[in-house]
Amino acid sequence: MKPTPKTSWSPDRLDVRAFAQAGASLQADEPIEHFHRLKAEAHAEDGQANLGSVAWQAHGEMRAGTTGGAAAAWLHLQAGTSVPLTCQRCLGPVDTSLSVDRWFRFVNDEATAAAEDDDCEEDLLALEPRPSLHDVLEDELLMELPLVPLHETCPVPVVMQVSDPMVGLDDGEPERKNPFAGLAKLKK
Repeated sequence: MKPTPKTSWSPDRLDVRAFAQAGASLQADEPIEHFHRLKAEAHAEDGQANLGSVAWQAHGEMRAGTTGGAAAAWLHLQAGTSVPLTCQRCLGPVDTSLSVDRWFRFVNDEATAAAEDDDCEEDLLALEPRPSLHDVLEDELLMELPLVPLHETCPVPVVMQVSDPMVGLDDGEPERKNPFAGLAKLKK
């Protein structure tokens, strides 16, 4: 990590107000293995050596209050990575790019954040307890995951068993009879 000169900032328990007052920045390129929940979403393969990394940066600044009140601490978080997810069509790995570019306004506590959340457009977080940038970053990356990861075109042919009536016939299974065929005979 590259901390702002003269001050060392801990992304694990960041004093956001001091970070914003200093106009400080942090950046890092960390292995996905450090983000346990994101790693759990990755396609599991035997002997998977390296999942890649998450490149991120954070910048703090103080901005004047919207109603002329005290200045508020803001944090700009940017991140990018590529995660191998499981394609829901062919069940193979599909590299999925994830990127985050968000601004967060910090308020004194959770109660204030909950009270103001419905009336503002920006994302609100509480100053206390001190947030972990890694947790905030991981939350944002998880929200970027697609609901159903898919290849545009799967690298292997995919047999659709539900829509393909010939599937299973060459496995020695007898042809399935239509359960309503008997009803059609009674109708005549």
